[in-house]
Amino acid sequence: MNEQQGVNGSNQLKRSMKSRHLLMLSLGGVIGTGLFLNVGYTINQAGPGGAIIGYLIGGFILYMVMTCLGELAVHMPVTGSFQTYATKYIHPSAGFSLGWMYFVGSAATAGVEFTAAGIMMKHWFPDVPVWIWCAVFMVLLFSINALSTKGFAEAEFWFSGIKVVAVILFIVIGIGVITGVISQVDRPTPHLDNLAPNLLFPAGISIIFVTMMNVIFSYQGSELVGIAAGETENPQKNIPKAISTILLRIILFYIASILILSAIFPTSELGLMESPFVTLLENVGIPFAPDIMNFVILTAILSVGNSCLYASTRLLWAMSKDGMAPKIFGEVNKNNIPFKALLFTMIFSLLSLLTSVMKADAVFVLLMSIAGISVTISWMGIALSQFMFRRKYIASGGKVENLGYRVKWYPFIPLFCITFCAAILIFLAWDPTQRIGLLYGIGFFIACILFYQIKLSKKTMITTEQEEKVEIKKQEGEENDVGDTGKVTSTTL
Repeated sequence: MNEQQGVNGSNQLKRSMKSRHLLMLSLGGVIGTGLFLNVGYTINQAGPGGAIIGYLIGGFILYMVMTCLGELAVHMPVTGSFQTYATKYIHPSAGFSLGWMYFVGSAATAGVEFTAAGIMMKHWFPDVPVWIWCAVFMVLLFSINALSTKGFAEAEFWFSGIKVVAVILFIVIGIGVITGVISQVDRPTPHLDNLAPNLLFPAGISIIFVTMMNVIFSYQGSELVGIAAGETENPQKNIPKAISTILLRIILFYIASILILSAIFPTSELGLMESPFVTLLENVGIPFAPDIMNFVILTAILSVGNSCLYASTRLLWAMSKDGMAPKIFGEVNKNNIPFKALLFTMIFSLLSLLTSVMKADAVFVLLMSIAGISVTISWMGIALSQFMFRRKYIASGGKVENLGYRVKWYPFIPLFCITFCAAILIFLAWDPTQRIGLLYGIGFFIACILFYQIKLSKKTMITTEQEEKVEIKKQEGEENDVGDTGKVTSTTL
């Protein structure tokens, strides 16, 4: 095992995230462009009923993922999170592949978010080149992540807070419009005709499965709670608290938004709107509605970029501890930040950004395909890790009742989760528009497994059974050391 060094040790991260940071991080994780921009498109494609069922299925999958992650993260709250658990409980090649796939996808997404933020700024500054704003936001988010973990958490707290307040206000306004309390300009009060039974599934039931990748995209980011566990105060208490609100926020934000939008706008109109949220605010006569909503969307974009930089950096730091990434990325500076890992992540994100600017289509499609598929595969990895962990835990003499947080209805929850995620990937193969992304993503994952087996498998030594038994017998409630990843002992690259 990697043992924590002293206060000034080169491999130590600091538990500086407070309960409010983790709660808002988990709350804001599912509120982004997937809600503000993509939900209207999903309603247009699948109909109101199809969208509701799709997001409920996605919410159920997310609940299963997060409960599996919760059991693992409370038992072993480390920065490597699902990459660590896959390494320890499935196989090191699985941890290596999941880690690098998620890193590439997350870092590439950060680069795309920089571009998206620059494009959003053209609303206010049409004559300023997009690349200038990209550079400004890159420096801003890099500085936030480089200063301290608390700085990142504080920024994400306020980013998420703005998004949460905006969605709550939208729901209140939408209910006011539906009930007739608030009038729309040049539009009558809706009478819920759009929710008539014959309009709920205009394209049939099967289209729900085709749009599920949009749903998964909307929900991605919640797994960041696991990555942040290694730098969270009192993770045994705060992680379950964050996870317990998942279903509530899914129903409140997504399902309520779908019902409101579907009741007010015909399905055909929603497919033509850039953001139905902006349109509704304009219709009720709110001054500067486009400016307000564009600011909220810009905040959501920066929040995603901020989180992606954090997640990619911490995964790179964790993998370096197992010899799955160069040793240099395991070093931290005086502020307890893995600065070299952060710098490499930013450079990689810049390459992703350049591919979108230069329209290097093949590379850009590859990166985005990996980003889209990596979340689904990572969720499968989390569920399988929990399934294997529970089996090994019991076989080694551990008692389920002693776990600080445990999955109910084991083993059905992890097995159902794996099955649902696999079904989503299979259905992508039937959609010509998403088939190439599936092939790229699966291909990269297989390539990582082969690379590990050929180049690294002989260098890695799995943690001994004796160490696992010692870990199981640790006193419940004891705060795990961030530097003690409990994963593997290995040589470095």
